[in-house]
Amino acid sequence: MDRDTRLKRLRFRAWHRGTKEADMLIGGLFDRCSAEWQEAEIAWFEALLEEQDIDILAWAMGTADAPERFAGTMMERMRRLDYVESSR
Repeated sequence: MDRDTRLKRLRFRAWHRGTKEADMLIGGLFDRCSAEWQEAEIAWFEALLEEQDIDILAWAMGTADAPERFAGTMMERMRRLDYVESSR
């Protein structure tokens, strides 16, 4: 599958998690960061989408430690991402 098709599928899955909170967190990360992702980041995100929303939310908020396979730069970026944009 080509990169564009793969990213379109990932975007849909990121924004259709089942809860608004998860949609905002996971979909927000995708929208803000996916344009610069290489193969490793895309594979990480694909694996993340297989996890339960409650776990992802806990890892992102820091209330639970992320498993080693998800720890690192991408998870840190998810934790630091500012989801509120200012119009100023």
